[in-house]
Amino acid sequence: MERAIYSVPVISAPIILASQSPRRQRLLEAAGLHFRVIPSQVKESNFEALPPAAYAKTLAEAKAKDVALKHPDSWVIGADSIVVIEGVILEKPVSISDARRMMGLLNGNTHQVLTGYAIFHAGDSRVFSDVEITEVTFKRMTDEEMEWYIQTPEPYDKAGGYAIQGLGSFMVRQIKGSYTNVVGLPVCEVLDQLYRLGAISRQIRPVIPNAAAGNCSS
Repeated sequence: MERAIYSVPVISAPIILASQSPRRQRLLEAAGLHFRVIPSQVKESNFEALPPAAYAKTLAEAKAKDVALKHPDSWVIGADSIVVIEGVILEKPVSISDARRMMGLLNGNTHQVLTGYAIFHAGDSRVFSDVEITEVTFKRMTDEEMEWYIQTPEPYDKAGGYAIQGLGSFMVRQIKGSYTNVVGLPVCEVLDQLYRLGAISRQIRPVIPNAAAGNCSS
């Protein structure tokens, strides 16, 4: 019987995700990455005066650095996602009225999702950061549709007040760019940089089938 093979990312040093976002955690887990979660203590309000792209990138760098300095032997991934429409940054809604305001701005229009991401290794003084931008177009919704959505729990821990991977998928007419970026992290770009930096490598491993597996007896 032929052996199946599969490729897994192999880490050169511990990896830490400096974010408590369950969506980012699930995205990296689905990509086969093994990591710890240590949320950064950086306050987002300290960077609000910056333009959108600089805001997302600088905040991601600050989050990664905050954790990396405490764990100098680890690679640390920091990220921050924002939604921007006509130059206005939409963070997480703080109330139903705030979510309603955001839905009104996004309804029937195209907006941008910007995720700044940074990879930091304090021990080697190595850092990379960038911003990924995805364009998202919403369909024209009725007042009833918008009101139904903002009454669900989903909008209130999401930048822009919606989740493309959840109930909010019904609103999305079109996207241009990275889908995972809209979810919370541009996985393709992050993994590419981890490879380039030498944080991870690929390894082919054989899978030896278990002859007993799948044998059912009555």
